Amino acid sequence: MRAITALRGRVRATLATVSLLGLGVTPVVAQSAQSGDAPARSASTVVQTTDGKVRGAHTTDYDEWLGIPYAADPAGANRWKPPQPVTKWSGVRDATAFSNRCAQNSGWDPGYENTVTSEDCLALNVYVPDGARAKTPVLVWIHGGGFTGGAGQDTNPRRFVEQTGAVVVTVNYRLGVLGTLNLPQLQAESKDGPGNYGLLDQQAALRWVHSNIARFGGDPKNVTIAGQSAGAGSVCDHLASPTAKGLFARAGILSGGCNLQSAASGQAQSEAFVKAVGCDTSSQVVACLRAKPAADLLAAQKKAGVSLSLGGSAFPVNPATAVQTGAINRVPVMLGQTNSERGLFTFQNYDYLGTPMTAAGYETAVRSAYGANADKVLAAYPLSAYDTPGEAFTAAQNGSTSYTRQQLMGALSKWVPTYAYEFAESDTPHFTSIFLIQQKSESARDFPFGGAIHVDDLGYLWDYLGQTLPYDDDQLELSHQMITYWGRFAVNGNPNGARTPAWPKYSVRTGKLMSLVACDTSPASGRAPAACSKATDTFDEEHNLDFWASLPS
Repeated sequence: MRAITALRGRVRATLATVSLLGLGVTPVVAQSAQSGDAPARSASTVVQTTDGKVRGAHTTDYDEWLGIPYAADPAGANRWKPPQPVTKWSGVRDATAFSNRCAQNSGWDPGYENTVTSEDCLALNVYVPDGARAKTPVLVWIHGGGFTGGAGQDTNPRRFVEQTGAVVVTVNYRLGVLGTLNLPQLQAESKDGPGNYGLLDQQAALRWVHSNIARFGGDPKNVTIAGQSAGAGSVCDHLASPTAKGLFARAGILSGGCNLQSAASGQAQSEAFVKAVGCDTSSQVVACLRAKPAADLLAAQKKAGVSLSLGGSAFPVNPATAVQTGAINRVPVMLGQTNSERGLFTFQNYDYLGTPMTAAGYETAVRSAYGANADKVLAAYPLSAYDTPGEAFTAAQNGSTSYTRQQLMGALSKWVPTYAYEFAESDTPHFTSIFLIQQKSESARDFPFGGAIHVDDLGYLWDYLGQTLPYDDDQLELSHQMITYWGRFAVNGNPNGARTPAWPKYSVRTGKLMSLVACDTSPASGRAPAACSKATDTFDEEHNLDFWASLPS
């Protein structure tokens, strides 16, 4: 890793004393979006919302309002119902602390060491830069976590807010079986909700933004929705949702795809869950389920998980089909990935558990993943070409994932302005959870992740999971550049502007996308640290996409 250990002390000092705003670049959103004599937002942190007054807090360079409910408590009788209206309050509600996280099993992320059983969690957080004027662009961030974990508070957008001048909103939504259960009995109660309650929560949050964000200085007509992993999949789901029309003007899809399983598949999974939790023999299945403690539901979820599925007026068509046919909400899109997405999952599913992949395990995994094409994949990625079976599997998975992502880039580019990228800073410190594991485990430090893994790019946009990572000075410049690109996209759907490399619209004909990477500036050279991002057409070659394109679908 590029001199990270030696630079750690210097970088920490830099992070502690210099904000990105202090690099001499005018905030890109504030400069582009604010004009005329629009009044500045009130300096008071008390804001009147449609449900009542909330009091936030002043912090350095921005104000924040935390834990504002956008829907009622979804527990008890509201379990597995579409989000219900908030009960209005009198007086001033404190909004200086995060709400509960939504119910979820424990995981390796810091703060998630224990199971979370709270259901009263449908809240959002609003971050507003100092001096924000009327009609400031808004970015609504949808967190990842496989639709089973995470919370809006995982993302601290202070750097993004300070540098761009944008308003940022982060959101909680129902997770796991509480957000995905799909049963005929639930469909009889409501045509909307079964299979996709968590997605309906996100749309309820977007409607709250449209009704309230102007009171915080934001522009409800200039909302960008963006997310990573499961959050990215959510964004694509909303692209294909008729009921999301008009709720956003731009979309960002970071390391995610476009797909919802059928209602029939969701019901089959849900029936297995009902059996696992012990409600299959009840004459009143839904009543039995609603009476179960959240802890029991989470325990059963480990045995029989349920994924999102199609259904209702909000999600009538698979987003994978919608993007191919153009039946989407037509807004500009930024989308992309890291250059070794699957390295994380090889580590997580094998080496982290103390069971590194064997040669036999490699063949089994390839046959499970690629079915009738497995022999061709095994020939294209022979064990003899790699140091370990895990590296071979990561390479194959990176190739197939990149091919799927390229197909999504091409499909979207037929209908909307599409800006594609790959985060290729392979020398980066890995994201918080892996970084912390590596401090304790030599095997984790030595694991061949293969480049920038899933989630590694998030730390370049915001403080993720409360950890400041030891980026070197070139990587800090890359962070500044990425925030600049995203800030411009939030203004008008185009990341291009002065003092950054030109980012071409994606087209199938050229295949050009932006490769986001830091330079490798030697401290002895006398040159200033810098980003070395550039448009490239080598994505196909780097990920062996001709091979993946040759396989029968």
